[in-house]
Amino acid sequence: MREVNGALIHSSSIIDEDVAIGAGSKIWHFCHILRGSVIGRDCVIGQGCCIGANVSIGSGCKIQNNVSIYEGVRLCDEVFVGPSVVFTNVLTPRAFINRKSEFLPTLLHKGCSIGANATILCGIEIGEFALIGAGSVVLESVPSYALMVGNPARLIGFVDRSGARLRFDEGGFARSIYDGREYILENGVVREI
Repeated sequence: MREVNGALIHSSSIIDEDVAIGAGSKIWHFCHILRGSVIGRDCVIGQGCCIGANVSIGSGCKIQNNVSIYEGVRLCDEVFVGPSVVFTNVLTPRAFINRKSEFLPTLLHKGCSIGANATILCGIEIGEFALIGAGSVVLESVPSYALMVGNPARLIGFVDRSGARLRFDEGGFARSIYDGREYILENGVVREI
């Protein structure tokens, strides 16, 4: 491991020019961070990851082994991306047509988690603290605190900040078993009280 501006980078990883990596971050074996990318403080990028050109990753993110994050994908703070998650950036790719001008933005909001081997279609948002189950295929935007599973991913409930399932009473109120925070469910939208 070598230290660059307070970040630790494994000697087998390639860091292009014009990349910013925050202090306390760790880049593990066989990664490639392409030009123009920004990685926040205290992130962990697992083995065999590729962070595409001009990607923005917030602070405190954990990206597990074998993940490629392409241009157009943005992670806010404290996002978890499980092993072998797949992101896309073009809806109708063809090897013989250059569609770089058609990249669709994908935004992962603060604290959301994407389970291992999930696939995230481009052009959507994943809400704050949402939890995407392992192997799910997400085709449309996901609300905050949503628990999504399956192919295609469907909403099966809501979770608190820790990922524990929320149990709402008849009035639409729930309390976190993790930290006691209170939540309300109104018209299919969960928010903290």
